[in-house]
Amino acid sequence: MRVHEEAPVKTLPAPGATLAMASAPEPEVAPEPAQPPAQPAIPNMFVVMIASELAPVAKVGGLADVVYGLSRELEIRGHAVEIILPKYDCMHYGEIWGLTMTYQDLWVPWYGGSVHCSVWFGFVHGRKCFFIEPHSQDNFFNRGAFYGFKDEALRFAFFSKAALEFLLKSGKRPDIIHVHDWQTALVPVLLYEIYKFNGMDRQRVCFTIHNFKHQGVTGTDLLNAVGLGGRPHHFLDGTRLRDDAHPGAINLMKGGIVYSNFITTVSPHYAWEVLHTGENQGLGHVLHSHRAKFGGILNGLDYDTWNPELDRYIPFHYGPATTDQKYRNKAALRERLWLRTDYKPIIAYVGRLDAQKGVHLIRHAIFYALAHGAQFVLLGASPDPGINQSFWALKNQLNNNPDCHLEIGYNEGLAHLIYAGSDMIILPSNFEPCGLTQLIGLKYGTVPIVRGVGGLADTVFDRDYSGRPAEERNGYVFHDSDGRGIESALQRAIGLWYAYPAEFRHLMLAGMRQDYSWNHSGQHYLNVYDYIRHK
Repeated sequence: MRVHEEAPVKTLPAPGATLAMASAPEPEVAPEPAQPPAQPAIPNMFVVMIASELAPVAKVGGLADVVYGLSRELEIRGHAVEIILPKYDCMHYGEIWGLTMTYQDLWVPWYGGSVHCSVWFGFVHGRKCFFIEPHSQDNFFNRGAFYGFKDEALRFAFFSKAALEFLLKSGKRPDIIHVHDWQTALVPVLLYEIYKFNGMDRQRVCFTIHNFKHQGVTGTDLLNAVGLGGRPHHFLDGTRLRDDAHPGAINLMKGGIVYSNFITTVSPHYAWEVLHTGENQGLGHVLHSHRAKFGGILNGLDYDTWNPELDRYIPFHYGPATTDQKYRNKAALRERLWLRTDYKPIIAYVGRLDAQKGVHLIRHAIFYALAHGAQFVLLGASPDPGINQSFWALKNQLNNNPDCHLEIGYNEGLAHLIYAGSDMIILPSNFEPCGLTQLIGLKYGTVPIVRGVGGLADTVFDRDYSGRPAEERNGYVFHDSDGRGIESALQRAIGLWYAYPAEFRHLMLAGMRQDYSWNHSGQHYLNVYDYIRHK
């Protein structure tokens, strides 16, 4: 089969360009509020990431991938990066090389006393990591799971305090401390209320919010635990930590917004949404108050892990010049899942099954696809027992259908094969801060069909209706969160696959040639770091 002439690569910001900030966007144009000017040359910096997750050693969601991918990109560019994590008992210890206790007597002030901690060092796929292990009857991180406990706020408040105490006592003075989500949002509060008076007055904080849905709303007793209890009225002021919906509670994410030097979220369109719609989950006022230091930087994708030319999980490697090999993966996927071999497209869904992801539309898409000449493959599970049970019932209902397979759970190798072997992948999300699934689909030549929200709107451009050049159009977009919305996109995608296979192939290639690696995003973060360290 003839390969199409190579299309131009999508135009992306050149190194040194500023990140896109959050102002009202055109339908498919990334938002751009006022932004710090890029510096022509950025000297090497020392960056410390403080986070609750890191792929692949402690991974629950996309946060883990971002911390790893961004850290790796910064190191490639010559900057020194260290990562501080809790020492969970459920980590994948086989992914850590050279784990050694490096600091035996870290005493962390806590509730008027101190908790003894040990700090371990090890490499996670080349990344320099410190793991904090508290020796306390609270047993903060020896619970067999990363999250899901009633004292969640206290667990991560302790970790935030311990991370700063470790930096203080070990003499580490990074240029930038980069914290992530509500779990480490207390770090800038503690830094500017306590630690800057103890010799850490030159450190600057970048705070990345991956999802506004979870904010760390908790009681004021936490202030006593971390040493901020002496001025409760100060912190319960509406301009600081007081939760706007619960006046007697504090909101850790809000504190991170107020005290950080710069706040980012994980795509420009999501940044606009949280400023101008209800996606901010009640934090709209504080975001508007601090909008001069708020913007969106699109997450990158780790092309060492997600690359059909290198992927160790798929039987046949391929790239833009060898897409015929993709169809051998399609045959392998059918064989593995006992799907009928027929001239039909395979449509897939890979990911969590929860309200955010639009489960009602996933279910609708399954039946629409089967009724309109397509096969459907699903790989996912839900943290909600009710949703999980409903998809198990759906699996049993469709179990004997030779054009459908639902796998309730998660399997890394199968996920890679589904991306490689499917023709299209759906993401009908109710909201989506960034999304990695569509980026993986693009790289694997699996055409994304998405709802135009958050990062999906920044990365998928409709073949028929986008105002962008033809070579930048890479999928199908719908907007209404109902059956008619997703049907409109599925109908066009399935129709193109059958009626105009050469055009469908062109759409695949357009996606495969676009670059959503960490290269561009890494430069945007460096621009932010360099800006705030000179403020």
